[in-house]
Amino acid sequence: MPHAPTEDEPKMMRLPSGHRTTLSVATLAVFAWFVPALAGQTPITQTAAPTVTNPTAVLQETAGGRLRLVAGRSTVLTTAFDIRRMSLTNPEVADATAVSPRELLIDGKTAGTISLIVWGDATRVHYELVVEPAVTTLEQRMQELFPGEDIRIGVTAGSVILSGSASTNEVMLRAGEVATASMPELQVLNLLQLPGGGGSQQVMLQVRVAEVNRRAIQELGLALFSTRNGFTARSTTQQFPAPDFEDQGTVGGLVFSDFLNLFFFQRNEGIGGVLKALEQAGNLQSLAEPNLIAYNGKEASVLVGGEIPVPVVSGSSGNVSVSWKEFGVRMRFTPTIAGDVIRLQVRPEVSALDFANGITLSGFRIPALTTRYAETEVELRDGQSFAVAGLLNTMGQEDKAAIPLLSQIPIIGKIFKSRTQRTEQTELMVIVTPRLVRPLNPDEVPPLPTTEPGLTGGGLTVEPAPAPGATPQP
Repeated sequence: MPHAPTEDEPKMMRLPSGHRTTLSVATLAVFAWFVPALAGQTPITQTAAPTVTNPTAVLQETAGGRLRLVAGRSTVLTTAFDIRRMSLTNPEVADATAVSPRELLIDGKTAGTISLIVWGDATRVHYELVVEPAVTTLEQRMQELFPGEDIRIGVTAGSVILSGSASTNEVMLRAGEVATASMPELQVLNLLQLPGGGGSQQVMLQVRVAEVNRRAIQELGLALFSTRNGFTARSTTQQFPAPDFEDQGTVGGLVFSDFLNLFFFQRNEGIGGVLKALEQAGNLQSLAEPNLIAYNGKEASVLVGGEIPVPVVSGSSGNVSVSWKEFGVRMRFTPTIAGDVIRLQVRPEVSALDFANGITLSGFRIPALTTRYAETEVELRDGQSFAVAGLLNTMGQEDKAAIPLLSQIPIIGKIFKSRTQRTEQTELMVIVTPRLVRPLNPDEVPPLPTTEPGLTGGGLTVEPAPAPGATPQP
């Protein structure tokens, strides 16, 4: 049972700082008389403490609103009551320290939104503490780099918003790049307005891809042979087919595997020759015109071609699976609309099947892929075009074969040599035209063209209106 302390027992006194000090009754009396006496006042008389009628009263809870703080900065929160306790949901976002009975020092650490609850004797206040990323340095940098521009910076959860207006397209794009480089961990939303913008947020890209392939082959070789009653002879470099002998001593025993040869044979002497002299030339031109639409800042791609199956053998189990590889004309582009200017990141790519350099795997013939692409970034206005040309691919191959010793004889050594030259040249040209587009309303859709008179796109017959005064026909 609690009992009233006697005059000989010490009493406990709680100071605002939270420390406890033991003072006797006599010391308290002297202290109460001495302090007012110094100020010329009448000593304070001790009165009885008021009696608490309801020690279990419910705390009054109120909402303190939202507190905004920049990361790396501090602020002081002043309350109308003595602070007994406080709580923060995430100390990594912000920290709070009591500097006086009614003041809290709040330090912002990192961006985030947390709850701050402060308790008093009979009050509990709930605050929403919002710590924003430090953008003061970015604002100062914008003012230094772009003086006179109306560029405002706002911060939300995980993003930085650039609002206001810019005088030129260059200022708008450079401001977005500066914000992205300054705060790479946040997403930058560039909402700067430009004068003369059309308001469209979609781009249609008209692409024309032309590929020209030129190929030339030259083959030259001489094979000599002789057939007599006593012997049969033949010389060949094995690079080109030479005649074979089925029946020695007779011309009818000669067998030719290639009829594109120049053949000469003298029956009296039994001496002949086969000359391989061939020139081939061919041109191939392919053209693709894909059109595709993309939203502002989003990547779009189109493929005009196909896919080939490629078997993949598992090393552990030996199972064969199939993966698909694309080939043809592939176009990727990302538009950025800045008023009436369009910035494009374009990557045209053309690939073709190459069976000559393919491989054979587990009985499957897998062709190689010959790929050519270009990646660039340009700025255009609506309807302007740019061309990516000069993508030349020249390949030359020369094969030689000769008979040892005989091919080294001066002058006549050329007879015992053969040669093949292959030259292939491919040129690729890409023409790109971006256009700002918008969807059509139902009343703006034009009718489909028809070949029969009196028919519209819907297939309904439209009769001409009757002349005035004429009797309408059923």
